[in-house]
Amino acid sequence: MSRIGKKPVALPAGVTATLSGADLAVKGPKGQLAMTIADEVVCTIDGNVISVQPRNDSKRSRSFWGMQRTMVNNLVVGVTEGYTEVLEINGVGYRASVQGSNLKLQLGFSHDVDYPIPEGIAIKCPDQTTVEISGTDKQKVGQVAAEIRRWRRPEPYKGKGIKYRGEYIFRKEGKKK
Repeated sequence: MSRIGKKPVALPAGVTATLSGADLAVKGPKGQLAMTIADEVVCTIDGNVISVQPRNDSKRSRSFWGMQRTMVNNLVVGVTEGYTEVLEINGVGYRASVQGSNLKLQLGFSHDVDYPIPEGIAIKCPDQTTVEISGTDKQKVGQVAAEIRRWRRPEPYKGKGIKYRGEYIFRKEGKKK
């Protein structure tokens, strides 16, 4: 039995959900999101609660149960609160700024990196070493953060690079004389 799958997803005030076949659409104050429910589970809407149950007792159905419930919950949280990922830039001369619809990164290369901001994502730079990525779709926000981080991953000797806020960078000892 899935402990996560058993819990129903509550719909807060101002959020509506519609189910047509296997397509679930959730609409709230921050926008609208939709997903296709897997064939292995059954999704039902009862008033202001969405519940997910396995279609049968097979191992595959039980495997999908908790994941599909979590994905439904991500839709509801996305349209009510949204998701935010914060990146921190460490290194001498490393900085970021938003210019129009591009994120301009100076990461020690011979050229600046221009990252086009995708649709549905908002990027802010409160200061030169912090990048805040926000949006309603959790997967898209995480993907954009990973793509930006991929330009200069943190290295283990000085910790230079782009890291997630709260990420621990394993440090190595440098050369000894």
